[in-house]
Amino acid sequence: MTRTFILIHGAWHGGWAWRPVAEELRRSGHRVIAPTLPGLADGDDPRSHSLTDVIDYLVDLVEGADLQNVTLVGHSWGGYPMTGAAPRLASRLEKLVYWSAFVPNDGVPLLEEVPPSYVEAFTGLAAASGNNSIALPLEIFSSAFMQDADEKAQRLAHGLLTPQPMQYLTEPVAALDWAALGVPVSYVASDADLSLPPGEWGYLPRFPQRLGEVPVTETPGSHEALFTRPVELARSLLAA
Repeated sequence: MTRTFILIHGAWHGGWAWRPVAEELRRSGHRVIAPTLPGLADGDDPRSHSLTDVIDYLVDLVEGADLQNVTLVGHSWGGYPMTGAAPRLASRLEKLVYWSAFVPNDGVPLLEEVPPSYVEAFTGLAAASGNNSIALPLEIFSSAFMQDADEKAQRLAHGLLTPQPMQYLTEPVAALDWAALGVPVSYVASDADLSLPPGEWGYLPRFPQRLGEVPVTETPGSHEALFTRPVELARSLLAA
């Protein structure tokens, strides 16, 4: 059965980051759309949009193309706009898949869901940027986001990242009422993801628990498995 996937990227990324995974899903016969969200395209002014604008963009994308039976996949920060858009798109959705993603608590922004060291670093970087954006430091990306790649690949991927609008991390969304939403949901977790430290601040079991009794599918690789293990990640998304 042909499915329609909309792949929602994480902070600092764009739709381009999904290309290896998207190509694998297409080889399996599926339709794939991987948009770059407002404020994160090359040359965008990071001050020009709010998180609500991003959510509106996703809703308009699906409704404008009259898409049906859509599987939304949200990676990392992408869990926020996906959660915000889901109630407005419920009748058009087949499933929601969170991959190493934040599952928002009601009224709690992402900046309150990360370790204090990240809060300090991101706040300082945004204040110093002159445009309220955060450029992800290479040392954090290399050691915690894409540690399963060699230095050349790390530097190449890092060089493609765009600054993340700070307001996207400080604006909350409403938590979902899963029973009322009526859309199946699952969680995929990268087994070597260090972007959030294991334990109190880790993805597991914190975020899947917020979804209720849902299956958790492990997929090999780091937080950047879309670059380092795209074949396995595509298979995990299909399995989920």
